[in-house]
Amino acid sequence: MALSPEQDQLLQQELRRTDDLFSNALLLIRATGIRIGECIHLAYDCLRLIGQDQWALHVPLGKLYTERLVPVDDEVRQVITRIQNLRAEAPASEQTNSAGFLLLRSGSVNVLYTHLRLALHRAAARINSPDRITPHRLRHSFASEMVRLGVSVPALMQLLGHNTAEMTMRYVKVIQRDLQREFHLARQNAVHRHHIPELPVATSVSATVALSGIQRALAASRHVLEMYRRQLQDERSRRKLQRLDKRLSRVAADLQRFTIPEK
Repeated sequence: MALSPEQDQLLQQELRRTDDLFSNALLLIRATGIRIGECIHLAYDCLRLIGQDQWALHVPLGKLYTERLVPVDDEVRQVITRIQNLRAEAPASEQTNSAGFLLLRSGSVNVLYTHLRLALHRAAARINSPDRITPHRLRHSFASEMVRLGVSVPALMQLLGHNTAEMTMRYVKVIQRDLQREFHLARQNAVHRHHIPELPVATSVSATVALSGIQRALAASRHVLEMYRRQLQDERSRRKLQRLDKRLSRVAADLQRFTIPEK
């Protein structure tokens, strides 16, 4: 289950304050949504440059045998750099035993699991957490935050390395404030989406008035078509309407060149 936003914020602040190897590893889990096992098996050079100023975390084959690239920002890159710097301060023997991995391995993988869980337990105690916090709850908190920020379920599936949407939805916690925000946002979108501008109808027989009326009606029609196009999910239909709008745009341009002869 995801942490409450308040609890999540306090925990992250405490992990940053502690600033040791294990607390930074836990921050990395929280910031990317990776599993604790995936974090333990991250390569030392786990960052990948995938575009201009665009970086991703390379997550090796994990629990569901999925390999993926998780987008990261500058803050996550700083956390990884901090882990690398702390790693460099360790005894040479530990660095030799951990060759190729981001996290140091003073013993077996199970020992590293224990150290990470213990570090999280101590951080939770320092913030007086009323309930037990596990590394997997950091992953749940990441998922809930991503949904709160507008990430779609298919995209979240890729971020978490899931095979089904049902599995992803188990990770998402929607709190009351999220419901309130989504409800009011949906109401606002409904007002804008279903507002159809009034089509002007020329009431005068004057050719000049009729021409301006046609221009206004054409502009309003293009607006309604565009609002309708944005609601469509079928990309083929969206492209057809876009081509229709281009034709109407040419008609509007031709109308601009009309001149009404004086009588």
